[in-house]
Amino acid sequence: MHTVVERELELKLVLSPERGIPVPARLTYRTDDPYAVHITFHIGSANAVDWTFARELLIEGLFRPCGTGDVRIWPTKIDGRGVLCVTLSSPDGDALLEAPCAAVFAWAEQTLRIVPPGTEAGRLRIDEGLAALLAPAPVDDLWLRDPWPSDDFPDDGEV
Repeated sequence: MHTVVERELELKLVLSPERGIPVPARLTYRTDDPYAVHITFHIGSANAVDWTFARELLIEGLFRPCGTGDVRIWPTKIDGRGVLCVTLSSPDGDALLEAPCAAVFAWAEQTLRIVPPGTEAGRLRIDEGLAALLAPAPVDDLWLRDPWPSDDFPDDGEV
């Protein structure tokens, strides 16, 4: 059975230093995808925008600037409150979002209690899946036998 940890929260899309718009979002963590976090942005349309990136990136970003690619995260203080800044880059454009640090931290802490760091691989059950995939099946015995024993070649090397 898989566990899902979700948190609805309101982010702020920063348009300029003086202006931002609220963006409802949902943070999701699933134990069947233990290395990833998912953020769904509800932008007032029928089609939500989904981003998926490493849980480790989010956790580290709560404490120090991190990320070098499409997702960069860092903590800061704005007007005396803790804020988590997230920049997302895609071919369609870039976005700077601010999230309440305390809410993201509490949600991340829940995910870490359910799947502690370093135990993610055990949740994937890769070894069991590979063993099942590579296990010989009864029909394999048929394929391993010589299907045409009468086609044996002489031992003297003549063809």
